[in-house]
Amino acid sequence: MKNLFFLFLLFITQSHSQISGCTDPLAKNYNPKATFNDGSCCYKRVKIKPLFSVNLSDSIVETSSLIHYGGLLWTTNDDTDATVYGIDFNGVIKKKININGLKNKEWEEISQDSTFIYLGDFGNNYQGNRKDLRILRLHKSELFSAKPTIDTIAFSYANQSNFSIQKPNKTNFDCEAFIVLQDSIFLFTKHFKDRRTTVYSLPKTPGTFVAKEKETYKVKGLITGATYVDEKKLIALTGYNKHLKPFIYLLDDFEGNHFFSGNKRKIKLKLPFHQVEGITSTDGLNFYITNEKAVRKPLFNVRQQLHQIDLSSYLKN
Repeated sequence: MKNLFFLFLLFITQSHSQISGCTDPLAKNYNPKATFNDGSCCYKRVKIKPLFSVNLSDSIVETSSLIHYGGLLWTTNDDTDATVYGIDFNGVIKKKININGLKNKEWEEISQDSTFIYLGDFGNNYQGNRKDLRILRLHKSELFSAKPTIDTIAFSYANQSNFSIQKPNKTNFDCEAFIVLQDSIFLFTKHFKDRRTTVYSLPKTPGTFVAKEKETYKVKGLITGATYVDEKKLIALTGYNKHLKPFIYLLDDFEGNHFFSGNKRKIKLKLPFHQVEGITSTDGLNFYITNEKAVRKPLFNVRQQLHQIDLSSYLKN
């Protein structure tokens, strides 16, 4: 009985000593007395422009993904050739990995861990009824071999039961962004109607799986790319709104794999009419994004480009 009473007092003491609030000094509502981040931080609205922008080769007009590996930035087209392009920081193609025997149905994202490169063949915006969603896994040690081993991670969404043909850009089961974290893959989908994203999880091992729904958040846009910075426990998403105004969404100080439980900061980019698709970082402060070629005559004609974004002012902590 004494032990139970002691545990009760300990629980009460810890509960009262913990103060919930915004723990980020960069936020408008920072509470210096807060000891537990409750995800309530609010930030000033900002819009920044890239440090530089360069045009990309016409070989990657539909650049839809981006990672930093081996001193180069790697990208793919979203529905044309089965080639992974390595470009330098000036946007010049330096290497190509041609994966013979693979078909690029809709390669929308690329990600990595310490051992593998992952290609997301899961674009589903045209009719919303794909039943062949998959992520392809390549061992980094075999990237430049003539016949690399290709593992397949096939999946379906746990809450999708209707596979009838839909009109283009109407589904909630289209994905263009994912990260690989620990033993799992986390997908960030696009909701075309309500501009939300739903996070799903599945194992990162070969096989056929049902992607489990974890959380949904209103990002007020379409999420098209994601990157995870391990040393900062930071996720950076990229996307754009219905007027093709791009943004970066920063997520940090979250609990476990509940990515929207911590700080959420949206940074708009001064790149009007840019359909941004890929994002990666070299150091967790400087980020690179790419955009597809976008033509809406007579309104605009935007070439495919690479941009460098300095976010160090917004990530001091």
